[in-house]
Order: sequence, then C-alpha cells, then structure tokens
Amino acid sequence: MVHYENPLPVAANVVLNSKREVLLVKRKNEPHRGMWCLPIGFAEVGETIAQAAMRELREETGVEAEIIRLLDANSFSSDFYGDLLIVTFELEKISGTEKAGDDAEKVEYFPLDQLPPLAFSSNEKALRICAKVHRDEWAIQDSYQRLQEEQRSELLSDILLTLVRDAATDIAYSWVKDVQAGDTTPNYALANPQKLFDAAFTALSKFETWLQVSGGDEEMQTFYQALGKDRRDSGFSLDEVLSALTLLRKHVWTHARRQGVWEKPIDVYRVLELNRRIVLFFDKAIYHTALGFGKSV
Repeated sequence: MVHYENPLPVAANVVLNSKREVLLVKRKNEPHRGMWCLPIGFAEVGETIAQAAMRELREETGVEAEIIRLLDANSFSSDFYGDLLIVTFELEKISGTEKAGDDAEKVEYFPLDQLPPLAFSSNEKALRICAKVHRDEWAIQDSYQRLQEEQRSELLSDILLTLVRDAATDIAYSWVKDVQAGDTTPNYALANPQKLFDAAFTALSKFETWLQVSGGDEEMQTFYQALGKDRRDSGFSLDEVLSALTLLRKHVWTHARRQGVWEKPIDVYRVLELNRRIVLFFDKAIYHTALGFGKSV
C-alpha cells in the first residue's frame, strides 16, 4: 500500500465592493494573530474547493457570494501547518452583512493600493493578479466617467488624438483631394488647393488642443466663425461648406480608426470614445462655421 503525503487544500477569497476595495479579515488566532488576510480556511472532507471557499467566506465574514473566477493556485510551506495548496477565487457578493465570525476578529474593506501588511504572501500575489485582471475594465470605467463629467484630459482616447495631430499633413492632403473631386463641394474644385490645405492643416494641428484644453473653446469658435465668413466671401455656398466639414470629420475618424488594434475591449473602447469626441467637436465646428457664414460683418 502506497502512503501519500499531500499538501493540505486551502481556499481563499477575494471579494471587491463597488469602490474596488477588497474585504479582509483580522485574524483572531495563530498563525499571524492580529494580522490581516483574505477570508481563508481549509477545505473539509466531502466538499469541493469552491464550496470550501464560499463556506469560509460565509463563516468568517457573514457574506454570501458566488464565484466569478479562479485567480491563483499557490504552493506554500507553513511552519505551523506544513505544506499547503492555497486556491484563491474571486467572488461577487450576493447577500449578507459584513460581520466578524469564527476565526475573524474584525472585517473591513481596504483600497487595493492601501492594504495593511498581509499575513500570507499568497494573498498578496492573488490580489496583484486580481488588479491585473480588472485593469482594462477599470480603465474604461474611469475614462467613461471622466468623459461624462466633461473632463478633457486623461481619457483613453487621448493617445489617438496625438496620432491625428501627427498625421495632420496626410489627413489634410486626403481631404483636399476629396473636396475638390466631390459632387457636394463643386466650388472647392475651383479653389486654391494650398489655401484649402492650410486651413485644414491648421484645424487638425490644433485639434488635440481644442479637445483637451478647457480654454480651447473660444479659440475654436473664433477659428470656425472666421472660416465660415471667409468661405461665404469667397463665393462658396453654405451647404457645400458644411459638406466639406463633414468630409473632414470622416477623414479624421477614418485615420483614427485605422490606428486601433481592435484586439481587446479597451482598444475598441478607445476608438469608440474618440468617435464620440470627434462627433461632438464637429457638431460645434459646423454650428460656428454656419454662424460665421451668416454674419454680415
């Protein structure tokens, strides 16, 4: 008969709240009494490691939760218990009120970047993995929140704004060819290509600043109102001026979209976020161009 000496199975739990804080317990017993750790405990005979995780969470914190994902499986040699196999899950709370129970002296949520010293290195590793798993998701949420609050910088799409600015020459040249050959912009075929290019290049080179700097609105309004007046005085009709602006928006969006890798959700979001910013910007540009076109002085 073969006698096996196997590590003891341990289940640990990562539960995050809506503030991205993690639920920790202050240990009542040895080892590491008085230190903080994830809700953790040994699996019992007749239960799966997942069932052990949910039971330990309930017993130590009063929280009922369901497992979202496996975060880590880590071997650990303890002077107190011997060899352990610590399996850490991320769980989502479904009910219950946080309260210390069983082996816990206290329960509390902590920000991931402000953790107390933890009793077990495996907990630290699992939390690093958890933060990495959520990194893109949280970046998207943060960028979207800033966009909703009309903040102008530290958005995920800022990097694409820089690419648009750097490609201003190519975009402007493509736009000039388009408007001079387009059916909806007949008078542009008669215009000086260099003058058209200069106006488009100026707009594109300042595009990033206008979208990011809070004081850029006034300069943008002045620019497009002057553009509208100049186009009217040069014999253009309003409908083709607005069509030309729509074509410029198309070229900006087409270039920006080509820069997206489109492999991860964060890449898709970055491009779609920029599209929203482009649409909002050109709505203002079209309005102020039309306003300038109608001014008599």
